[in-house]
Amino acid sequence: MKARLLLEDGTWMEGVSFGATGETVGEVVFTTGMSGYQEVLTDPSYCGQIVTMTFPLIGNYGINRDDMETLRPFVRGFIVREYAEHPSNWRCETAIDDWLKEWGIIGIAGVDTRMLTRKIRVHGTMKGLISTGNEPIEVLQERLNVPLRRDQVAQVSTKSIYTAPGYGKRVVLMDFGAKYGIQRELVRRNCDVIVVPWNTTAEEIDRFHPDGILLSNGPGDPKDVPEAVETVRRLLGRYPIFGICLGHQLLALACGADTVKMKFGHRGCNHPVKELATGKTVITSQNHGYTVRAESLAGTGLEVTHIALNDGTVEGLRHTVYPAFSVQYHPEAAPGPVDPNYLFDQFLDLMETHRQRASKEGIQHA
Repeated sequence: MKARLLLEDGTWMEGVSFGATGETVGEVVFTTGMSGYQEVLTDPSYCGQIVTMTFPLIGNYGINRDDMETLRPFVRGFIVREYAEHPSNWRCETAIDDWLKEWGIIGIAGVDTRMLTRKIRVHGTMKGLISTGNEPIEVLQERLNVPLRRDQVAQVSTKSIYTAPGYGKRVVLMDFGAKYGIQRELVRRNCDVIVVPWNTTAEEIDRFHPDGILLSNGPGDPKDVPEAVETVRRLLGRYPIFGICLGHQLLALACGADTVKMKFGHRGCNHPVKELATGKTVITSQNHGYTVRAESLAGTGLEVTHIALNDGTVEGLRHTVYPAFSVQYHPEAAPGPVDPNYLFDQFLDLMETHRQRASKEGIQHA
């Protein structure tokens, strides 16, 4: 069956349908990873987006249960040069075509993904539509005029509180679209993890008496969740805070900094980041379309700790007064390298330092 991809600038191309049939609209983005397509498809940060894979062959090792980053995919559509109809891997449980059908995700193959990626890099991300129907292009163009939803965080966040019990530090994980990888890293360090919805208030979090707060990754514009910004502002200074991706942006906004939309964002598992304190470079996994404006940091108490070597954008922040830090990239990887995995250990160290300081001050006050 044929499928068509239409961009809001009028560009359209024809390819082969795979996955589900029908029609879908979303923001067209690209990711540069050579593997990890299953983790990409199940990363909540891609909610509302049609994802283009720059690697030309996708699906050759199939789909398995263990590599999920959430229970289900959140992408609106999937664009590839070629998909493997017959995967070959000992861990394979199903083919990508069948899996996308199961979840109602529309895919299109056989298009020039190199050309599409170049277009996005030149003109920026834009709305797109994939259709397996026969409607005229003019009709499809009209459907692209409908604004995209801006409640992605509410779509992907947990609706209720749940726990991953442990005997170590108690961490409240604010779920703005958290990947399983974050929970895995905390549980691996024996943390007592309490996962709460994105709009949980500071007063509700206080009842759990946490040792620290982790602000997760998530989709969309951080300014679309002002309630979360206010919650972080009220928690700042009272608990150690670690922000990842969207959580990094929310911490910045809570401190008075500003965020802006990037031309085409950073998506992939091969982005070099420099740590300013040591001069060391790590290869990171990234997925974001917004960034913290470095010029807006004056007077916020925040200082830059990491920068992206490709474009110089802010990749890490630290508060100079309060126990809080954040990174724009994904230290839990999945997919990607585990170079920055040590940041979870730094978070545990920060919680312990904060506990000791609070205990010492309590004794002195007594």
